[in-house]
Amino acid sequence: MRKPYLAGGKEFADVYGVKRLQVSQWISRDGVLDYSHAKIISGSPYWLLSFVKGFGETTPRPKHVNEQALADLIKSQGPGYWVHDVSELPPLVGPAEVVSLFGLPSRPLLNKAQETGRFRPADYSLSGTPIWLLDGIVDDAPALQAGAVSVPWRIDGQVLEALRTGTYSGPGAVIIPRGPAAKKTA
Repeated sequence: MRKPYLAGGKEFADVYGVKRLQVSQWISRDGVLDYSHAKIISGSPYWLLSFVKGFGETTPRPKHVNEQALADLIKSQGPGYWVHDVSELPPLVGPAEVVSLFGLPSRPLLNKAQETGRFRPADYSLSGTPIWLLDGIVDDAPALQAGAVSVPWRIDGQVLEALRTGTYSGPGAVIIPRGPAAKKTA
């Protein structure tokens, strides 16, 4: 299945040959990067790869793309397609949204379903986080429900609608500050 090209913080850093921390510093310290070209999934930003590719040309001190890292990222997500606006993205979910969608009591239940092959493989693994296209999960829901023993795996219709319309505000919808940034907002 074709999916839009994306990059998490780790992949963003790889494309520019810098450490992951540098991407955070471009946001918090330097102010040259923000989340306007990113989708927040499970509390982390995932940028449009089209934006990441051109980012280095928009900064006061130009940054050069590591073409091999970019090619590897494109290959790992292929077959894919380019998106130039976050509004063009299909609904995407990470573990936090899946737990909310199914009303699971905890993430370990999702992890176990993944480990045993009951839950579909992730469409992406970006910055160490599994990400799925929402429609594939919805398509698989009847089989999950049929094989359920102790957890019903029923989709919460309100959460589903919010995820589809981009109005989801539950767990994972925002970035929660950590470290020194958390202390500043407390």
